[in-house]
Amino acid sequence: MGHRPGRLEAARIVRDAGGEIVGRTRLQKVAYLLELTGLGNGFRFEYRHYGPYSEELADAIHVAGAFDLVAEEDRNASWGGFYTIYRDTNRTGARVEGVRATFAEKAAKIDSIELELAATAAFLHAVERVDDPWAETERRKPEKAGEGRLERAKAAYRKLRNLETPSRLPEIA
Repeated sequence: MGHRPGRLEAARIVRDAGGEIVGRTRLQKVAYLLELTGLGNGFRFEYRHYGPYSEELADAIHVAGAFDLVAEEDRNASWGGFYTIYRDTNRTGARVEGVRATFAEKAAKIDSIELELAATAAFLHAVERVDDPWAETERRKPEKAGEGRLERAKAAYRKLRNLETPSRLPEIA
């Protein structure tokens, strides 16, 4: 059996994204897109309500917090729930400027709902082999796809796809 990614790999996603990722969903989607581009750490993903999700990553980032590899700060959200801010604690080695850091940082700056829509469409294309992943994403997430968010998600995805990565993000119409 090969190496399973753990706390160090999870913490390095935060480090490489510029030192901060706001929200669990955003962390999951950045990590998934890194996997698709060949820049990931080997976390396995499956489809859940919020799109691609890795239980391994969820566990690993929690352990990374316990080992002070990341600082986790829970905040109250305007909608009544809460969200987590992950910050690098500078204990995972220096951030290496390059394609992974550039990609992770750009992905982490995308609006969380738009990033969720883009990662979902990519997952539906790459894993579920859906013919029209954008339409299926809109069907599965009608409450999130409106108000221009799906179009902005497509534009954000195209910008990420244009970055030079070991494996290009799949082209999805």
